[in-house]
Amino acid sequence: MYLGDEAWPDLETYFESESLALVPLGSTEQHGPHLPEATDHLIAEAFAHEAADRTGFLRTPTIDIGVSGHHRQFHGTMWVDPPAFREYVASLTRNLTAHGIDRVIYVNAHGGNVPHLREVGAQLRQDEVAYAIEWMWNDSIPTLVDDLFEQNGPHGGPKETSMIQYLEPDLVHDDRLEEARETGVPSVEAAETVKHGSRTFYDAADNTANGVLGDQTDASAEKGERLFEAASDQLVRLCEWLAAQPFEALLPADHV
Repeated sequence: MYLGDEAWPDLETYFESESLALVPLGSTEQHGPHLPEATDHLIAEAFAHEAADRTGFLRTPTIDIGVSGHHRQFHGTMWVDPPAFREYVASLTRNLTAHGIDRVIYVNAHGGNVPHLREVGAQLRQDEVAYAIEWMWNDSIPTLVDDLFEQNGPHGGPKETSMIQYLEPDLVHDDRLEEARETGVPSVEAAETVKHGSRTFYDAADNTANGVLGDQTDASAEKGERLFEAASDQLVRLCEWLAAQPFEALLPADHV
């Protein structure tokens, strides 16, 4: 169920019987010369759509601009400052609790959002307002990702390229995959920006001239389909697990 498609009287039954919502989040940022800037939020929205269809749980509109200031040197990247992002997500989640939602899955597809979503979720739990957890698609299927790609990136690499080739093939510049590989770097290690145990980079541009890492020519729509189906299964299982938990069991433990 997509909240935005429903008239308000038709949502009453859902809020009376269910307490879980899916909130997709991503970014609008550079993903190299071959992928659209919408890459992350397209992926997040697709997973939330699939899980909502398969489970019947509510899906909210997508938050499509995230914490992406580390990509700011590349044309068109959009971002919000971390405190503004955290405040917005927290406020949106509290809005859902006003309708009876007490557990939320942040269906996230942008690594830069992760620590901030964790912080928001921890505070909401500490306040005993809601149990909100972050889910990142590739983290749910790490073995498959490693099996499919010799070098998966991470950013703008073959795993994200495969996903967009499957979900939105018309948005992929397939004729630029070799360029993306040759003008980028295989990995952070290859960029040699980790010095004596210290990560000396702050921005994507510090590591790679074209904004991406990995071997983009190793991508395919077929691999994207396998990734999408496997991670969707994991998200559905997470939804079912979370919905089955008593809310009290999700709250912080008492002081020992």
